[in-house]
Amino acid sequence: MTLARGPFDVKRAPLPAYATDPAFGRMSLDKVFEGDLIGTSAGEMLAVGSAVQGSAAYVALERVTGALHGRRGSFALHHIGVMTRGAGQLAVGVVPDSGTDELVGLTGAMKIEVVDGKHLYEFDYQLPG
Repeated sequence: MTLARGPFDVKRAPLPAYATDPAFGRMSLDKVFEGDLIGTSAGEMLAVGSAVQGSAAYVALERVTGALHGRRGSFALHHIGVMTRGAGQLAVGVVPDSGTDELVGLTGAMKIEVVDGKHLYEFDYQLPG
């Protein structure tokens, strides 16, 4: 596995809800990555809250386009985030066979941290050959 690191900016904007339940929310995601992954992404997030403070979940899909350690192409990421009374778990992984161009065959998982309001990623990935 190879490790890529860096900061990213994210902009979220509300989208019309699919569900009539007000606990559901839908947002667009637009990101700009720096560091070992230089590029942009666009995606959507669907979230649901609960009556208990600090408990919620979200799922998201995004398409990343750019260069990963200099190799150009695009790939998709899937997110599953769960918060239980303030304790969070997040899994972000590459959608199988979603890599294009020089990123065909890409596999891996991304960790996301927010430190002092700044978003950071660590991407453990593998490419064939």
